[in-house]
Amino acid sequence: MIRDHSTPLVLIVEGDSDIATVLQHDLQAAGYQTAHASSVMQGLTQAREHNPDLVLLELNLPDGNGREILARLKSTTAVRVIVLTANDSIGEKVELLDLGADDYIVKPYSVGELLARVAVQLRAPPSGVLSFRDLELSHSERLVTWNHMKLDFGPTEFKILALLMTNPGKIYSRANIHEAVWGKDRPYNSNVIDVHLGKIRGKFRDVGLYRFVRTVRGLGYALQT
Repeated sequence: MIRDHSTPLVLIVEGDSDIATVLQHDLQAAGYQTAHASSVMQGLTQAREHNPDLVLLELNLPDGNGREILARLKSTTAVRVIVLTANDSIGEKVELLDLGADDYIVKPYSVGELLARVAVQLRAPPSGVLSFRDLELSHSERLVTWNHMKLDFGPTEFKILALLMTNPGKIYSRANIHEAVWGKDRPYNSNVIDVHLGKIRGKFRDVGLYRFVRTVRGLGYALQT
């Protein structure tokens, strides 16, 4: 495949060839390039070879579960992932978002909904580097460093930290954080936010950064300036 880098590439990971054909047709008609993988192994291989702008990921694959692809991609790349799922349960949705999914679409879905959600993800802010004091966050490498020392953050912690670093010192409410990480229409759970902020603080404490993320009572959270 010869890629045109001026046009977004969507990698479709779908085990059903008929569904994949329809998805490719609809996306190509909307002006996107597409690639198709039918298994976990092919999905990981094609993601590595083609460096797609977006992945449409079916969970039920012939050789395993798409969650493996989601976890691998989110731990090593900044690619955005929309999960295609037939499970509409709150638990399933929360699990997918915690694994790093940027969005999910519940089957059956309309072509209009699919294309709208793809467009939203591809309009997301471009990859770049955020810096604050001796802390650096690279979207393209999905990497956080303090004084050039790598800090390991999970996908959700990475997104929260990126939000806080967008405007150091600015107070972000729980609602701000929830909307930025999970979206307006996702189930709200303040305890989940507390857990992830606790993990972020723990990583900073490990390198001697205490009170680096401050709590402003009744308002929200900010980086200590």
